[in-house]
Amino acid sequence: MGDSHIVAVESDDNVATAIRELEDGETVTVGVGDDEVRVEVTEDVTFGHKIALEDIPEGETVYKYGLSIGYASRDIEAGEWVHAHNVESNYGRGDLAEETA
Repeated sequence: MGDSHIVAVESDDNVATAIRELEDGETVTVGVGDDEVRVEVTEDVTFGHKIALEDIPEGETVYKYGLSIGYASRDIEAGEWVHAHNVESNYGRGDLAEETA
């Protein structure tokens, strides 16, 4: 069973939300659907922020809770903190609405 303090809801989520502090170098196990994903945290991640569960190439869709939250603005490695510095959000982006519908 995965760490109950790191949450991925849908099987296609490629990020999980940390509901505890994560430390650089820590290995975590996250339940994703019926599977578990083990990743090594590559930098400190604060409570409430996201961690990549897999490598996410630049331009790929970032999924949280089964929904697109944006696109990787650069390559993101598994275990990396995922936030505005490496994701371009699609929230409120009417110019991208046709692409995400």
